[in-house]
Amino acid sequence: MSAIRLVDTITGPDAAVHAASIARRFYVQGRSKIEIAEEFGISRFKVARILDAAMESGLVRVEFNLPAPVELTLSDEISTAYGLRRALVLERASTKESKQELRRRIGALAADLLAEIVTPDDVLGLSWARSVNVMAEFVHSLPRCPIVQLCGVQAGIDARDRSVETARRVAAVSGGDAYPIFGPLVLPDRRTTEILRSQPGIAETFAQFGKLTKAVVSIGSWQPGESTVYDAVAEPERLTIERRGAKAEVAARLFDADGNPMSTGLAHHVLAISTEDLLRVPEVIALGYSPPKAEAVDAMLRSGMVSTLITDADTAEIVLDLAAKRPPNP
Repeated sequence: MSAIRLVDTITGPDAAVHAASIARRFYVQGRSKIEIAEEFGISRFKVARILDAAMESGLVRVEFNLPAPVELTLSDEISTAYGLRRALVLERASTKESKQELRRRIGALAADLLAEIVTPDDVLGLSWARSVNVMAEFVHSLPRCPIVQLCGVQAGIDARDRSVETARRVAAVSGGDAYPIFGPLVLPDRRTTEILRSQPGIAETFAQFGKLTKAVVSIGSWQPGESTVYDAVAEPERLTIERRGAKAEVAARLFDADGNPMSTGLAHHVLAISTEDLLRVPEVIALGYSPPKAEAVDAMLRSGMVSTLITDADTAEIVLDLAAKRPPNP
């Protein structure tokens, strides 16, 4: 929603009132330039020049009053730079906030978006991540549709974040079927992964991956404390993956700085949707926030996987700097 305010900053009362009257008819009453030209006895080109002058001089000021706490300029710039369907950049908090507080605001905004865009024809996938778990707490309205968990659960994090009930919680709101994965995200070896994937309940969930129409994922950075799997992998494997250029992680799948999927040994011992299935999802909503993840966010936006980004203003500014230094190919 936008509001137009006429600001009396032009010297000369007659010219100001004349221009303001024309601007009011155009912006507030929605009349065409031709209609205004006929009323005032001038050409439509003259009307256009007066409207431009009114805007440039400050006589007319456009204000946007969005119903969500979104920074419009940064959202538009991110979306344009990377060719996204949409980007939602949270406004800065009025006071300094913790990462947990930021996560809750990100989750709340994501929940509002899902309530707006999910339809009964969708099959919605949810990756396991702290931000997605928090988002689930704010989901209060969804149409009836299947809810599919995209990966197992990472141990070693506090009990609240280890909840395997995220998919079930969202499905309870939706009224649709839930397809959870009751299993760990990172497994000791390939054979254990194959055994678990063949279990009836988990196999049923994996069978839904090809049907996904929308997915909510979290962007992780391949560094301590910024990824769901980094700290769960043995140090030698961690360092090998790092040396190969891993920058970003989504649902335990790795990407380099250019957004290219990486094939590593990690792929064989995680219980998660494949990179190929992720890339086939028509609409992927990625939650990527906090400055340490900026390079990972940039990488994932280059991958072509992400259609919607939800982030914060500080991260968005760093990501835009990265895009300016190395323009992506939207």
